[in-house]
Amino acid sequence: MIECLDGTYYTGCTWSIPKRTDQHASGLGSKYTRLHGFKKLVYYEEYQNIEEARKREQQIKGWSQSKKKKIISGAW
Repeated sequence: MIECLDGTYYTGCTWSIPKRTDQHASGLGSKYTRLHGFKKLVYYEEYQNIEEARKREQQIKGWSQSKKKKIISGAW
């Protein structure tokens, strides 16, 4: 999960966290992070199976900002 400059969060899947983070930071990432600005990587989970990762991505995308903040802080 990426924290954007406007305080919102972007959630996505990737095979390479460093490469994808660099893309977002340089403006070559998703449309969302280009519009809202990249601040920093704040949370990630690792999966061996892309289907499980996509399922989790969709679950997190449905969460409120406050619920996302809880998982980021470790209070979840």
